[in-house]
Amino acid sequence: MLEKLQKIFKRGGLKGSPFGGLGSFFTDWHCHILPGVDDGLPTMADALEVLATYEKMGITRVWLTPHIMEDIPNTTAGLRERFAELHAAYSGQVTLNLAAENMLDNLFEERLAARDLLTIGERGDHLLVETSYFNPPMDLHGALDRIKAAGYYPLLAHPERYTYMDEKDYKDLIARGVKFQLNFPSLGGFYGGTAQKKSRWLLKQGFYTVAGSDLHRPHTLDRLSPLPPTIPNEL
Repeated sequence: MLEKLQKIFKRGGLKGSPFGGLGSFFTDWHCHILPGVDDGLPTMADALEVLATYEKMGITRVWLTPHIMEDIPNTTAGLRERFAELHAAYSGQVTLNLAAENMLDNLFEERLAARDLLTIGERGDHLLVETSYFNPPMDLHGALDRIKAAGYYPLLAHPERYTYMDEKDYKDLIARGVKFQLNFPSLGGFYGGTAQKKSRWLLKQGFYTVAGSDLHRPHTLDRLSPLPPTIPNEL
């Protein structure tokens, strides 16, 4: 089963295969470990504890992706400052990278116009974006087109969690050149049955490019290793 997952993720996209050993992955492309900046880990001690656990799990690279949205208007400068503090406090073996999870809202449009953005991926040309779980932005396709027109590739965070999207929507986004990031706990039902079912379908279609934990609290680690036993063999 793990070999099937690895083959799907090796089909292309951002550099790096998400999966390393049984129930773990080498790169976490989406997490809220940067402390005290959003609804993720609150303290530096929490962040250091999670990173120590990551080392034991075999995770070697992490993209820190704090929220940027109208309700959490983090600035690029402020996040870089906090990242420098974490980098100075952490002396372990996990490679830390700073990006952001951008809500497709008016604040994002302002930052995009100003090119005031934290990109994800080694080439610096991808943007991790999200929408409301329940309703699309008024101009979702327009926003995605503006991202591409600005020279970036949109990487949609946890598409399986958007209740308003169906199989047709996913196929349309893939055809438009949007890449998908799996929340790994979705496969085990962490967010409920609907997200679990969607994640399995998307995985089977080969639609995911990278995977992440979307870790906000340490208990999410319980859903990363081992692989959830409820994953069917047909994946």
